[in-house]
Amino acid sequence: MSKTPPPRLISRLDIKGRNVVKGIQFEGLRVVGDPGVLTKRYYEQGIDEILYIDTVASLYGRNNILSMVEKAAESTFVPMTVGGGLRSVEDIVAALNHGADKVAINTAAVARPELIREAAEAFGSQCVVVSVEAKRRGPGQWEAFTDNGREASGVDVLEWVAKAEALGAGELLISSVDQDGTCRGFDIDLLREVRARVEIPVIASGGAGEAAHVVTVLRDTEIDAVACGHILHFEKHSVAGLKQEMRASGLEVRL
Repeated sequence: MSKTPPPRLISRLDIKGRNVVKGIQFEGLRVVGDPGVLTKRYYEQGIDEILYIDTVASLYGRNNILSMVEKAAESTFVPMTVGGGLRSVEDIVAALNHGADKVAINTAAVARPELIREAAEAFGSQCVVVSVEAKRRGPGQWEAFTDNGREASGVDVLEWVAKAEALGAGELLISSVDQDGTCRGFDIDLLREVRARVEIPVIASGGAGEAAHVVTVLRDTEIDAVACGHILHFEKHSVAGLKQEMRASGLEVRL
């Protein structure tokens, strides 16, 4: 029986123009730093992966951060995932050619789910992360949003994640619109429900305000990774500090 790998700690960089931005519930975005500077900081501190999301790409119909990713790839040797505005296999090819190891797709996948299958067949499931922006609609019920949390889709999150896995997604990035930027912790109920419906790796995003939130979500939901933005950007914790807290709580960490 194969051993479950240690959970991954991922730095999430939401990018608008030339800046990393952060908001609350995907709104009120404010500049928090330079992508190159933050990427270097997190890499040197021992981050396991880096996630770049172009926050306005779907609005303008194309991803504008590929040159930024290409530059980062020259000196950053951890897996990098790029999302935002990827609408076709050709767009995915461009992201991979600029240094991405994986791609995150949301808006285009909701509009045309077959894109997931096409991408998985072309590049392998391990390359395809389906990004889900989930907003609570009632007890045990969440709706998938698109366009960086701007547009309701009418799609039920729990049905969608099962479908995404069936189509070939290799991983799920579950972002809670309700918890994003609040520093109140993750949507544990959402992540438990998603975990119960899929076997592929699940990344939690949205809500980390302290190390205890990271520890709790990993302990209580059996997810595979945590993507952090606010807690790292505002230096409430360093990557090394978070890993130290994880280790102290009995969780394995990646060296």
